[in-house]
Amino acid sequence: MHDTQAELQERAVLVGLERSGHDHWALEDSLAELRELVRTAGAEVLEVIKQKRDRPNPATFIGSGKSSEIAAFCKEKSANLVVFDDDLSPAQGRNLGEVFGAKVKVLDRTELILDIFAQRARTREGKIQVELAQLEYMLPRLTGMWTHLSRQNGAIGTRGPGETQLEVDRRRVQEKITRLKRDLEEVRKNRRIERSGRQRLHWPVVSLIGYTNTGKSTLLNALTGANVLAEDKLFATLDPTTRKVRLPNNQNILLSDTVGFLRKLPHGLIESFKATLEEVADADLLLHVVDVSHPQARDQIKAVEVVLEEINANGKPTVLALNKRDKLDAEAPTLETFLREYPRAVPISAKNGDNLTELLHEIANCLADRRVNVTLSIPQQRLKTIALIYRSGHVTAREDVDDKVVLKAQIPKVLASELTPFVTEMERE
Repeated sequence: MHDTQAELQERAVLVGLERSGHDHWALEDSLAELRELVRTAGAEVLEVIKQKRDRPNPATFIGSGKSSEIAAFCKEKSANLVVFDDDLSPAQGRNLGEVFGAKVKVLDRTELILDIFAQRARTREGKIQVELAQLEYMLPRLTGMWTHLSRQNGAIGTRGPGETQLEVDRRRVQEKITRLKRDLEEVRKNRRIERSGRQRLHWPVVSLIGYTNTGKSTLLNALTGANVLAEDKLFATLDPTTRKVRLPNNQNILLSDTVGFLRKLPHGLIESFKATLEEVADADLLLHVVDVSHPQARDQIKAVEVVLEEINANGKPTVLALNKRDKLDAEAPTLETFLREYPRAVPISAKNGDNLTELLHEIANCLADRRVNVTLSIPQQRLKTIALIYRSGHVTAREDVDDKVVLKAQIPKVLASELTPFVTEMERE
């Protein structure tokens, strides 16, 4: 049979700039990550090309000689995609497109990430957020899309329409951006309503965070049976998922998965995804999942912390889960070193289910100060109040005395404050 899929797959060349005075290994790590991003997007990487320069070329990012060299390589190897590890200015993207020719598509890192997000978005919210980020990225680059109308300089019929069409397109894009922002505000309102509904239960919200591909979705599945897509790819899941988990001390929590973080995560993407990332900012506890087997695990932790700061979620109580310990060499000192640095971290394997009970105990310990042991005496006719205690807490004893229901329970402190008229005894858990 004729394999049309092989023909359809894009063949990519990756390009990175090694600036003088910058860490060589940082570039190597970034390019390795770019390779994974390209693989996730569905393309085949043919070659990785680097150039040393003091600073990017304003016209073509890399030097003109290197641009011609890449163009020749693309022609020889039938490459049809060139991906740059840094963002290109509109002019640089336009100039490189002319050097490489019409058959070769030029993308920068941000465009690649946006393309992956577009592939992965499943919910209406996710699709709105991705489209908004794409349009805002495209808006300053529209000029380059109309160069075909300016190549016949001075020709009859081409002096005005090109600019007119450009302005029409800008206006249309700007109108679409305004409409999407309005739709996104509706999403935010709906999320706030959902959160207020959850808050009535007084269950703490624990947000799963971490670098992309550290195993967050696998951990969510292991703890909740959520059956969320979990692949060995960057950004395998994009849309948030929230599930209930009961801790060993019988406390209910809501565990929420979020989009994976990344170094050089485009600022516009963070802005567009703030509706989703509000889940992180409003969480009671962060469960930071780290791929302890990754050589750059510490850099990934720092990259996550940078994004947390950008969304005003830094400084929140955090449990560190050192995932993929099953991938470590038994004699490797990596895990021991991490545990010296982070003594309360919990080494786990989400894939094998190792140490997950210990992880839940640590989460319970971090949330312990939110609960109290109480004795309540409630009139029997207050059925909704009694039901709320059963839903929100853990009832350890019940006794019916005359027209009262006497409950011994562990409940959230906030709920205990609301039920003060019925509380006869209280002690901190």
